[in-house]
Amino acid sequence: MQNNSPISHSPYHPSWRPFLEAEFQQAYFKSLATFLKQAYTEKTIYPPKSQVFSAFKTDLETVKVIIIGQDPYHGPGQANGLAFSVNKNIQSPPSLQNIFKEIHADLGTAIPANGDLTRWAEQGVLLLNNTLTVEAHRAGSHRDHGWETFTEHVIDYLNETKPHLVFILWGNDARKKASKINREKHYILESAHPSPLSAHRGFFGSKPFSKTNAKLKSWHYPEIIW
Repeated sequence: MQNNSPISHSPYHPSWRPFLEAEFQQAYFKSLATFLKQAYTEKTIYPPKSQVFSAFKTDLETVKVIIIGQDPYHGPGQANGLAFSVNKNIQSPPSLQNIFKEIHADLGTAIPANGDLTRWAEQGVLLLNNTLTVEAHRAGSHRDHGWETFTEHVIDYLNETKPHLVFILWGNDARKKASKINREKHYILESAHPSPLSAHRGFFGSKPFSKTNAKLKSWHYPEIIW
């Protein structure tokens, strides 16, 4: 990425470099970088510049599950670059609380003490938002500036280059991505979003965590410790 980009120093795993550097050179991303440079200068944007690409700290070689979110949390100190995740000292937002409730109901495991999902990322779960940045207190404010194209290209790349993946698609934005995924190679789990507005319309009781682990086991992959 060009040195004057506001997110040029956000670290990512070297395994992603060929893909990411190719994206950074595309016209849509250069336009996005220009938009972000101005946004980070003039407004409060989340996550911090250094965490925009935190999802890509997960080694590409280990990726076996992809969870697609919408955009980062827009409250102070919440977003850390991983979809649905918050920093350890931040109270879990309602959507994440519902995710933990479903894990408890699905697997019987205790609800975690904090909402930092880095432990999932380290096991090969790519926690990818549809848009990777957001203006403070303005949900969806960075839509239609290029991030959606970037996310689609990530999914295309994974779909084509990886042999077996589990895609977990919660909510309408994520479910729109299903048509881009080869169902003969990969496994797709779809449901309502875990938001309190929709969780009772199909998220609760969907058992995505046990279903994911069963599929991973059938492929002889390590299961995720949720």
